Amino acid sequence: MNTATTAPSTAPTGRRKATSSGLVERLTVRWQAMAPRERRAVSVAAWVIGLALLWWVLLGPAINTLRKAPSQHAALDAQLAQMQSMAASVEQLREQNSAPIPSRGAAQSSLTQATGPLGATAQINVQGDRAILTLRGTAPEALALWLNQVRVNARLVPVSAQLDLRGSPEGWHGQITVAGPGLGSTTP
Repeated sequence: MNTATTAPSTAPTGRRKATSSGLVERLTVRWQAMAPRERRAVSVAAWVIGLALLWWVLLGPAINTLRKAPSQHAALDAQLAQMQSMAASVEQLREQNSAPIPSRGAAQSSLTQATGPLGATAQINVQGDRAILTLRGTAPEALALWLNQVRVNARLVPVSAQLDLRGSPEGWHGQITVAGPGLGSTTP
């Protein structure tokens, strides 16, 4: 029977110890050979290099992060507020779209009611599953209100628009075509 066991090799570890202790011995001998003035200069240089490394590796990045934190925090707060606003808008749209689709008569009634405040600057004409609003100097704010009322109450959305200002300060001229399930359209 072979009872010989192999011992784990300690040569690499021993070499490392020998190499590092040899390096330490050489540095110690060199240090002892220096004049006191040279030792002081080398010590000061080592401290300066050590402090610079400490600054660049540990303190500099941490201080830089602390300096940037308030502006990043404000930017993230603004982004959060914008996302919350968008989420509220989505929720509002979901609630509006959860209402049943109005009948054709109810949609036409909503169109007429929404067009009334526009007065002589607008005329609505229902043709099949679409409604065409003709504008003659309609104020932008009034048009925005009309679009919102038609979207919410009649469930109609614009499918085409031909608008211009014609150089007049009074408002929009042209036509907007709206369609939706309220007028029987399956695809607005």
